[in-house]
Amino acid sequence: MSKITINGMRFYANHGCFSEEQAIGTYFKVDMVLVVDTAKAQRSDDINDTVNYLEVYRVVKNEMMQPSHLLEHVADRIGKAVLENFDGVSQLEVTVHKLNPPLGGQMDSVALTLDFCR
Repeated sequence: MSKITINGMRFYANHGCFSEEQAIGTYFKVDMVLVVDTAKAQRSDDINDTVNYLEVYRVVKNEMMQPSHLLEHVADRIGKAVLENFDGVSQLEVTVHKLNPPLGGQMDSVALTLDFCR
């Protein structure tokens, strides 16, 4: 088994509990680790024999564009959508970071990580 890691997918989206976050939006970052059997692709050098991470990005982008109140909900939707669309993924870790969260102090981000397994 192999791990395909996609780091730093950035999106501007309208997730949050505060009405300002939902109206104005803010920046988010998504990191993902996919556990995939890449043995066939290692021999064939053919993208059709592995998980195409461009297609994974498109699935993540689609989920990020649907507003949610909680990072928990966003990460859960992303993980379920990736597993639904990519049979080759046996395990998945999704981390959603809210950059510059409105918490009354300076910080880079808050983040939530969910693990998924078939």
